[in-house]
Amino acid sequence: MKLDIIFENEYFVAIHKPSGLLSIPDRMGKELSLKDLLKDKYGNIYTVHRLDKDTSGVIVFAKDEDTHRTLSQLFEAREVQKIYHGLVYGIPVHSTGTVDVPIFPHPGKNGLMVTGHKGKPAITDYTVLESLGKYAWMQFQIHTGRTHQIRLHMKYLGHSIVGDALYGNPAPLLLSTIKKNFKLAKAADEEKPLLNRLALHASELSFNWHQQPIQLVAPLPKDLRAVLQQLHKWH
Repeated sequence: MKLDIIFENEYFVAIHKPSGLLSIPDRMGKELSLKDLLKDKYGNIYTVHRLDKDTSGVIVFAKDEDTHRTLSQLFEAREVQKIYHGLVYGIPVHSTGTVDVPIFPHPGKNGLMVTGHKGKPAITDYTVLESLGKYAWMQFQIHTGRTHQIRLHMKYLGHSIVGDALYGNPAPLLLSTIKKNFKLAKAADEEKPLLNRLALHASELSFNWHQQPIQLVAPLPKDLRAVLQQLHKWH
């Protein structure tokens, strides 16, 4: 698999991670991760933060321990601006807002998170960029980095992320659900999904590095661009 490098210097490397690839090895260690690929290329590489397996977008790894410490501190001090984009079911009542609801691991189900007062603070700002029929295209800025934060906060609002197998409807997005009078091509046995993954993308990370502003941008992947194109056309 070819690495899509957004930016690199002697301290860190920023990658455009594809959906479906783990950021770091899981407990089982059987599945390939982005960190494995980076280790092959760079030798030592250090995890600063992570993206969910099915989320695409910009992720940063440090090349040495000092950089790892410094970047980790920037993330912990909330000095990194983190912008995401995603498609949700339904149109939120308010076009902008903040979800300030704590998050903690599910007491009985490994790998799942839940919202509730017992959790750690989690804050997500959201903006509805476009209302597209039964869907909304949204921008999120997260001020904390809890596991599955945006996914849980959108579920909390009643507008789960499209394709969210853990917290919403796992069904793939089909053109037949968007386009009225859809007809399957005669040669096709079944309809191919427009989108068969979580509709969430980490678009941008910004922070200051040695007094210099760094802005790392991952353009929208082809599959999400295609979905938006069809929604513009048929909603």
